[in-house]
Amino acid sequence: MAERALMYLGIDLGTSELKALLLAPDHRVLAQAGRALQVSSPHPLWSEQAPADWEAALVGALDELAAKAPEAMGAVRAIGLAGQMHGAVALDTAMAPIRPAMLWNDQRSHDECLEIDSTCPQAPALAGNRAMPGFTAPKLLWMKHHEPELFARVALVLLPKDYLRLRLTGEAISDMSDASGTFWLDVGRRDWSDELLAASGMTRAQMPTLAEGSAVAGRLRAGWARRWGMGDDVMVAGGAGDNAASAVGMGIVRPGEGFLSLGTSGVIFRVTEGFAPNAAACIHAFCHALPESWHQMAVMLSAAASLRWVTRLTGHAHEADLLTEIAGLSPEARQNAPLFLPYLTGERTPHNSATAKGAFLGLSAHHGPAALGYAVLEGVGFGLRDGMLALGEAADTKEMLLVGGGSRSPFWSQMLADHLGVTLHLAESGEAAGALGAARLAWLADGGDAASICQRPAIHHSYVPQAEPPLERYARFRNAWPAASA
Repeated sequence: MAERALMYLGIDLGTSELKALLLAPDHRVLAQAGRALQVSSPHPLWSEQAPADWEAALVGALDELAAKAPEAMGAVRAIGLAGQMHGAVALDTAMAPIRPAMLWNDQRSHDECLEIDSTCPQAPALAGNRAMPGFTAPKLLWMKHHEPELFARVALVLLPKDYLRLRLTGEAISDMSDASGTFWLDVGRRDWSDELLAASGMTRAQMPTLAEGSAVAGRLRAGWARRWGMGDDVMVAGGAGDNAASAVGMGIVRPGEGFLSLGTSGVIFRVTEGFAPNAAACIHAFCHALPESWHQMAVMLSAAASLRWVTRLTGHAHEADLLTEIAGLSPEARQNAPLFLPYLTGERTPHNSATAKGAFLGLSAHHGPAALGYAVLEGVGFGLRDGMLALGEAADTKEMLLVGGGSRSPFWSQMLADHLGVTLHLAESGEAAGALGAARLAWLADGGDAASICQRPAIHHSYVPQAEPPLERYARFRNAWPAASA
């Protein structure tokens, strides 16, 4: 049994992919596996996934790990879960999903946010955030208004990763960081708020039990353990929402430390001294994945998603091909490129608008694919600059780690360093930081020490600011907001 205490499994349920990895006690990642996921948008502003697809992806990835690394899987002592936040998985009394899960970027519940604001004026003080359509609470209120027969059947609401926990362990448990994004949690007290629940027609009886991310929150069912060749007492940690898990994976656990995530969405993440809400600026103030710790986030909804969109729009098969063309633009062509407003799915920080629309401004006949692509990269950079300024003093930093799929582009990474005036360190294993953080939380649940486990990764490359941000173009970008929100 001694050998069985040496491996930790991290699972990260993303929007476009589920990732899983095996972590050894010397911090080596021994094996990884992943499965792609698709998003359904049956109506404008809707974004959904079937929970059954998550489970199928989980089983497929872990079957692959068991085949590739059977000895390591047999030595797994604990499992950690990370995942996309805010998604509403509504379950009936048989613990079966009532409808497809509404995801973090689902924007249909704008009116319900206004209703929550009216019904519960103290909500921002309790939740540390403004009501936003991406959060879980307004989604359930939308169900109450538009799908009353389904809403009447809701016995339990889980977040995406916690649905996987239910399937793995039979336990309905969520962690503090992920629960912070529901708009039902009193974030300062780290407990469900009866007032916030009532504002969306919910009760504590419909909520999972709460646990810290580094605590034991269930044990793997025997059938799954046999399938994957594991022992008979595998713990499942509380885990974390995707960004808090990524922070743990990169050792971002002390006040003042932060990272920039350039994924489907864009996130500037900063660990804070205690609970530090700033709802007026549309800054998220959430529990961190470790006990008695909190963080802030500035969030834009379409970061790397905007690059994927313009790649398809310009007829390129691969983002790398378009990025090569963009990098070849002359300084004059960059200066004369159109402006892009990156509000393809609305926006959070600093605008909190579900109905904002994206746009190209200043188009002319001579603009080609490279100019459009450059405008998109720049527009995302300007959106992140908006978020940095909204963070205020919390963003008074000289360096951050850089993670996410967009970080694969040296050109874009350097542009962001220039726009933000911050040195961005590209960390090793940054693209799997969420799964790594989940594995580390599993390690902590097994009695590990945070100081030794939550190490900073090796730096692969650093992007130091080399040019002043294009303030004139940024001013035009800011002045164009009324057109996006009209």
